Amino acid sequence: MTQLPAPAPVLSTGAGAAARAERCAALDSWLASVYAAAGGPGAGVALVAVGGLGRGECAPRSDLDLVLLHSGTDADELGTRMWYQIWDAKFALDHSTRTPEQALQLAREDLKVALGLLDARLVAGDGRLLDRLHADAVAQWRREAPHLLPSLRALTQARWDAHGELAFLLEGDVKESRGGLRDVSVLRGIGFAGVADGPRPAVRGAHRTLLDVRDALHAVRGRRVDRLLAQDRDEVAELLDLGDRDEVLRRIAEAARTIAYASDDAWRAVERWSSPATRGHTGRRPLARDVVEQHGEVVLARAAVTPRPDPSLPLRVAAAAARAELPIAHATLEWLGQFAAPMPQPWPAPARDALLTLLGSGPSMISIWEACDRYGLVVNWLPEWARVRSLPQHSPVHLFTVDRHLVETARHAARLSRDVDRPDLLVLCGLLHDVGKGLPGDHSTVGAPIAADIAARLGLPSADVDLVEKVVRLHLLLPDTATRRDLSDPQTIAGVAGAVGDASTLAVLHALARADAAATGPGAWSDWKGRLIADLVRHVERALDTGVVAPPPSPAAALPVAEKLPAVHVGTDAVSVTAQDRRGLLAAVAGCLSLHRLDVVAADTISTGDLARMVCAVQPRYGGQIDREAVVSDLRRAVLGELPVAERLAARERSARQRNTVPPRVVWQPASAATGATVLELRASDTPGLLFRVAHALEDVGADVRSTRISTLGGEVVDAFYLAGELSADDRARVADAVLQAATPR
Repeated sequence: MTQLPAPAPVLSTGAGAAARAERCAALDSWLASVYAAAGGPGAGVALVAVGGLGRGECAPRSDLDLVLLHSGTDADELGTRMWYQIWDAKFALDHSTRTPEQALQLAREDLKVALGLLDARLVAGDGRLLDRLHADAVAQWRREAPHLLPSLRALTQARWDAHGELAFLLEGDVKESRGGLRDVSVLRGIGFAGVADGPRPAVRGAHRTLLDVRDALHAVRGRRVDRLLAQDRDEVAELLDLGDRDEVLRRIAEAARTIAYASDDAWRAVERWSSPATRGHTGRRPLARDVVEQHGEVVLARAAVTPRPDPSLPLRVAAAAARAELPIAHATLEWLGQFAAPMPQPWPAPARDALLTLLGSGPSMISIWEACDRYGLVVNWLPEWARVRSLPQHSPVHLFTVDRHLVETARHAARLSRDVDRPDLLVLCGLLHDVGKGLPGDHSTVGAPIAADIAARLGLPSADVDLVEKVVRLHLLLPDTATRRDLSDPQTIAGVAGAVGDASTLAVLHALARADAAATGPGAWSDWKGRLIADLVRHVERALDTGVVAPPPSPAAALPVAEKLPAVHVGTDAVSVTAQDRRGLLAAVAGCLSLHRLDVVAADTISTGDLARMVCAVQPRYGGQIDREAVVSDLRRAVLGELPVAERLAARERSARQRNTVPPRVVWQPASAATGATVLELRASDTPGLLFRVAHALEDVGADVRSTRISTLGGEVVDAFYLAGELSADDRARVADAVLQAATPR
């Protein structure tokens, strides 16, 4: 008579190794009872766990991956009885019924099956059957490693390309991203092949960190999910006792970097093992003083291994490796991390030169810097690095954590070295420009003296220290001014020229702005923004050279007089409108463009008598081409008041996903910011139709909008409105109240 299985277990939702072991034990016990209740024999058949259960890594909502292994007897009926009992208990199940021979054959064809067999574990039944299969699976894996590992490498790279780098993602997949849980399984596979060591203690610790995060994520979401969304960070932090949401990202970033570096090291070992040219080759090729290349890696020359190594040695090794585009050997990094002497102050010239050479090496510098950072060398050079390491960014426009962003900026700055007089200071400023992030206050202002202190410690002359301080303090001046100020206003050009002071500093700031944007991500740059900054630099350069401020006329003023009104022209990135002046014209144009999902990045307006001329720089919100015919038609109707812009935008707002947003803020710029105008800055979350609502509110309170500048980064905007004339305190209060009401999501 078939016995009844034990009741299905209620799994713990806790996080941590103890909770995972408890879940694993509960599932093992229950599955063994299911096996027995279904009539599972003690010999010739085995119930085997693979995947997370096989490794003992059960998350609260993990699937069960089971194999019913048999020696050739018909086990299908037994499997069917078991699988239905498991499904009835509401567990997600991935199952198969196979002989050892079938399992081995499938492992030859499917890498995931092959890796799963390496971690297979007995749940119930004939343990000897599994022991034989596991031994055969390991032997087959090792025997066929020469063609299995290249295939695994290709699959791994494709996964990395699809899911990105976990260490630098704000909403990364803790399993599939580069540096995630899946990579630890790959490292175990490489270890089973005998090509490289299995996961080291640091990797095992990082692995536990990511398992804890996944446990907490399953508990928070109540379902199987591996991507940590921003909305879940607070609850995950609370479950893991981490204090705050930033600490969650920081722990994930540190763990992912550790795993990713170990992966790189392991795959280099695979390449050496699989390349006949390197087997048995022990030759050494000199790269620099005390530095040689061996087996495709950078190692120390024998004479450099002394009881008291030169403090500049780690930097010289890093610079030589970056220039040669070779990795530093693991053992060399360990030795340098353990025995490197503290850097004297000021730095000796060889150390300073090596740092600047490293920063100017381009793309190869990234992996070298990361490797040095893993072994504590970077903090020895720059103690401030400990504060920004793995520090999360809060704007989704950023791709990288703060420290990686700084290194990426230096990399991009190196490509612009021929555009400036001081390429050495350009790459240094790239590395230091955001060093103030994570501290209270504006990071540019806070970071400038920190950067100056670092430059002084490096032994730079006082004039160079001053330049570094100025560039870090002003590194946002050009992009902010170009996107938020009216470039046809003489005050704008004069203000920038006065702050910058000379053409050499201007060139460094221009190159740094481009490198900073490239290192931030695609959302931080556009062709229009690049042209705005280039125009600003050209006019400031002329002012510094001649002492005369001669900005270009307003684009709206340059429009020809149209014979038939309204006249509308739509180009690739600009829209111009000439029409009878009326209240609500700017709002109507802005609203119509929003309906066509065109973001306004700048707008110039000018009125002559009863004629209004307007030029808007636009870019499609989601890319693609502008439907010019439709835009022209709707703009004409909107200008004539025949298009229900407000009603259509309201409908879109109702259907848009609402987000938690901080309250909008109005900032009045000083009178010196503009000529004959008052500048109002609105800082708010971007929402559909925002410019339409604000323009409508300004026109309702009688404010005359001369021009606007729209700056969008991720989900945040800074909209600058040039209001004609000077406004009294009462007028400012009234205008600000109207703008804030219009900008507040309803």
